Amino acid sequence: MVEFRAITEKDAESVAGLSTQLGYQSNIEQTLLRIRQISNNNENCGYVALHNSKVVGWIHGFYTLRIESDPFVEIGGLVVDAEYRNLKIGKQLIDRVKLWAKQQQVKKLKVRCNTKRTESHQFYERIGFTENKRQIAFEMDLI
Repeated sequence: MVEFRAITEKDAESVAGLSTQLGYQSNIEQTLLRIRQISNNNENCGYVALHNSKVVGWIHGFYTLRIESDPFVEIGGLVVDAEYRNLKIGKQLIDRVKLWAKQQQVKKLKVRCNTKRTESHQFYERIGFTENKRQIAFEMDLI
């Protein structure tokens, strides 16, 4: 049986490990700091999925304001351990964020996906998301 709860600082090591499954190299200290910041900001939410007390998945959602559109909640990250995929854990984590989003009184939940992760695209479409655009992301180092 899988249980779900809010993410806590004690999850940092497991969350960092799961993040590497998607190619993000985060160490435990960085992950701990990020979990702390998310937990202390009421415009963010984070949840973990546990199987036999082991963290097997996590999700992060955040409230987003834009001048050009109504507020929405965006999924910032979602990972389910490769050994636990196709067990509806990802959908259940999203359900937690959907509930939180409704508490924020928003009408839309959004997620962005790397174009290379076609299995993720199929997952999101299967659970009710629809593709609304493709875009190119740019970034700039500020250091």
